[in-house]
Amino acid sequence: MKDLIIVGAGGFGRELLQWVNDINMIQTKWEIKGFIDDNLNALDGKKCDYAVIGRIQDWEPKETEVFACAIANPRTKEKIVTLLKSKGASFETIIHPSAVIGEFNKIGEGLIAYPNSVITTNTEVGDYVTLLSSGIGHDAIVGDFSTISSYCDITGGVQLGKRVFLGSHVTIVPGRKIGDDAYVGAGSVVIKSVKPNTKVIGNPAKKILI
Repeated sequence: MKDLIIVGAGGFGRELLQWVNDINMIQTKWEIKGFIDDNLNALDGKKCDYAVIGRIQDWEPKETEVFACAIANPRTKEKIVTLLKSKGASFETIIHPSAVIGEFNKIGEGLIAYPNSVITTNTEVGDYVTLLSSGIGHDAIVGDFSTISSYCDITGGVQLGKRVFLGSHVTIVPGRKIGDDAYVGAGSVVIKSVKPNTKVIGNPAKKILI
């Protein structure tokens, strides 16, 4: 059994700990070791059964350790994963038992899928995607390091580029494309494709200055 270390001790990290515990209750898969975070005081004032055991930047992965990424910001996520992997780190895919994963999907490494997440069929989900209780429709593509916040509706044929961030309750109509490094604000309804490095918000979603 491997020792599991959660990367990031913020709210996302504490939530991820809950989902790891849910998996372990069905079948013990990991020995939870704790968190690593560059803020050693990240858990101050929070009730938690585990501690911050070191800084991300200083951590030297051991062969007995695996990692789960609890970083939501796509660019920060890519930077930290790249750093740890350069030191030999291996990242786990964490899929909550209540998530529904259909057939004929291509799913990369390091996926985090929250409770009641849905990935339907014939989708392509890249590496280190974060899926927080949202749905990905048929034939959709989600690029590496993207984060899909809670209650989003990624409908059929939608394409998300790399490092895309979707706020909660975003709806994207079928077939639209969201470019690399785009940001879609909470509650937005996307009816037109979004260019790379663009921030949009609203219903219908419109470009705003970053």
